[in-house]
Amino acid sequence: MDHLWTPWRYQYVTASHSGSACVFCDLAASKDDAEALIVHRAKFNFVVLNRFPYSSGHLMIVPYQHVDLLEKATDDTLQEMMSLARNSQRHLREVYKPGGFNLGMNLGECAGAGIAGHIHMHVLPRWSGDTSFITTVSETRILPEDLGVSWRKLSDAFRQE
Repeated sequence: MDHLWTPWRYQYVTASHSGSACVFCDLAASKDDAEALIVHRAKFNFVVLNRFPYSSGHLMIVPYQHVDLLEKATDDTLQEMMSLARNSQRHLREVYKPGGFNLGMNLGECAGAGIAGHIHMHVLPRWSGDTSFITTVSETRILPEDLGVSWRKLSDAFRQE
């Protein structure tokens, strides 16, 4: 059997989440958006940079409501989530000029959700020839931009709406 090692994930899987035991609920409660990497707060959801991104500008749209399935979320939450997905795509296109986008959700642990207890939608800019989702191949990631720089660019874009 072959083994693919992902040492960068160790920080993620061993992180201590003080307070609620849900990383997204802890982020929502944060008073420091730059430290939490929250680029925009809306009424029912917030937009945050993925701390372990697959590409520069990898955003997640997260409801304040702690639910594990779409069917448990309110209609207002889901409608705003889609509106924020559209706005996120527009801002990513303006800031990063990607060739395409991946938008998606993994609902449940067996579906690949890293945080199965709290739904969230990923919005990723993509370019021809970029590294794909499978970053375990050759244990290589190509992230040309620091998360702090990404946060400044994208939080500025959302503030200009």
